[in-house]
Amino acid sequence: MKSLNVLDWIVVALLIVGGLNWGILGFFGVNVIGAIFGEMTMLTRIIYGLVGLSAIYGLFIPSKITSGEYMGSHSMKGSSI
Repeated sequence: MKSLNVLDWIVVALLIVGGLNWGILGFFGVNVIGAIFGEMTMLTRIIYGLVGLSAIYGLFIPSKITSGEYMGSHSMKGSSI
């Protein structure tokens, strides 16, 4: 089985960072990214933008996996696993 490419792993990492930031913000009222890089500084806005772009790209990762792109010539469709 072929693993995720570098871009896919970057997207996954950014989605985890964004999800954790939103979770901490929702439960504890602390914006971790804003606390580290400053509230709405250029760097913070770039990080937020990259997380947003990653979410759009991340919508297509499951379809790439189920289409067999990461499974070589095999596909998960019709699999008994």
